[in-house]
Amino acid sequence: GLLPHLNMESFGAIGTVLGCSAGIVVGGLVFAAYKLGLLYQLFHKTKSPRHGGESVAEVLRAHGVKYVFTLVGGHISPILVACEKMGIRIVDTRHEATAVFAADAVARLSGTVGVAAVTAGPGLTNTVTAVKNAQMAESPLLLMGGAAGTLLQGRGALQDIDQMSLFKPLCKFCASIRTIREIVPTVRKALAIAQSGTPGPVFIEFPIDTLYPFHLVSKEFGVKNPPKGLMGTIVTWYLNNHLLNLFAGAWETRDVSPLPVDIPQATDDQVQKCIELVSRAKKPVILLGSQATLPPTPADDIRKALEDLGIPCFLGGMSRGMLGRDSPIHIRQNRRDALKDADLVLLAGTVCDFRLSYGRVLNRRSKIIAVNRDKTQLLKNSDMFWKPTVAIQGDAGSFLLRLSKGLKGHRCPEEWPQSLKAGDLTKENANRAKADEKTEHHLNPLKVLHCVDELMSEDSIIVADGGDFVGSAAYIMRPRGPLRWLDPGAFGTLGVGGGFALGAKLCRPESEVYWHTPAQSLRGCLISQILK
Repeated sequence: GLLPHLNMESFGAIGTVLGCSAGIVVGGLVFAAYKLGLLYQLFHKTKSPRHGGESVAEVLRAHGVKYVFTLVGGHISPILVACEKMGIRIVDTRHEATAVFAADAVARLSGTVGVAAVTAGPGLTNTVTAVKNAQMAESPLLLMGGAAGTLLQGRGALQDIDQMSLFKPLCKFCASIRTIREIVPTVRKALAIAQSGTPGPVFIEFPIDTLYPFHLVSKEFGVKNPPKGLMGTIVTWYLNNHLLNLFAGAWETRDVSPLPVDIPQATDDQVQKCIELVSRAKKPVILLGSQATLPPTPADDIRKALEDLGIPCFLGGMSRGMLGRDSPIHIRQNRRDALKDADLVLLAGTVCDFRLSYGRVLNRRSKIIAVNRDKTQLLKNSDMFWKPTVAIQGDAGSFLLRLSKGLKGHRCPEEWPQSLKAGDLTKENANRAKADEKTEHHLNPLKVLHCVDELMSEDSIIVADGGDFVGSAAYIMRPRGPLRWLDPGAFGTLGVGGGFALGAKLCRPESEVYWHTPAQSLRGCLISQILK
């Protein structure tokens, strides 16, 4: 039990204590035996007909994963086969980026980690844009990728590149499996990290020899024609020992249950200070961002808290639809003007980036409460264009519940949301007039959006994909409830539509899914019929 905590210096110290050079030599030999796995192999079984893909599938099933999105490849086939046998649905796509986009959508709508598995080399490089999009959208995502065999990496094997260096800047956690016994603890750790703190993507690399059964790996990577002589004997022994260590202890019973997820929370003092600020405000405004929809707080509980507060709300990203279709406190238009008049602004998971003109739209005389799980996002541009009165690194959803509870019986003055709602009506009438304008050759996009909004059923999900068209859709289309709007997020990636629509339909098979893109506005209106 002590060996895993020792290193070469430790064994040198043992030799020094023994007071002789022989002790150092012995210590070095013991350390070498440990690194080669010789000591571990003495007490742990090696051979079995099982394979590493089964270990992956066991952990995913224990964590409630229902779908694995992929473009099938030989490096990762054991994972896909094992998952399917254990009741996890394998969804094959035509491009690796689409697989990751679909996993991203599942993560946002289900509250679990979205999972994608792709093959080595170009299979993984094809996912880079989608993984970056998930990182900036704060989606908990597990990407599993194949890799060349552990002994062949860096030797010019098929599709062998330095994959870890590509994904370390994009992911919260990256790991490369070196022995099969590492699979269960590594996948458990990755899934917990994906959901902890600020959620985001994690990446695990699976060399091909850690996924296939012993007899196939030994046939492929074992020594077939051992070289002669002493050096040949040493090389042969080393390769065979590496193979045995790869599988040693692989199938021993291990805990596959979820690890605790660490979610930062506001302190009682911070909540109390915010309660006092809100209670004194005459013209408060809440800007709700995607982060407010993250687990563990149910969206319906957040909705009730907002309604109890009675504070006018502007909804962005995944929070669109949080207050339903026609809430009296949901303000959709004239956000810039409202922020100029507000005496208190609550940024609940909203970031002062380009979407808020880097904070310049905030009134410098306003009290500003900022709540965000990510410290960098919490204070973005606060050194230039705005300054928070209270900055809380914590979960926005649970903070809103505590704020509402502390302000029980207190409501925002009614004339303030009523005046903003009147401005809403004026702006929407202007948008309707623009939608009725005739065009010479093409459809009026605003008219299309109004028509689709009128046709949508109550449980419809809107997948918004693409530039100015999405910007217009955000002001016109009205999601009927929480978690019924999907857009790329801060990265603004075009092309998320197909994967998002696929993931949304799997999560909510009873719902119609409307997919809108700049080039496919009409076909997007009919995507629900195709997905049925």
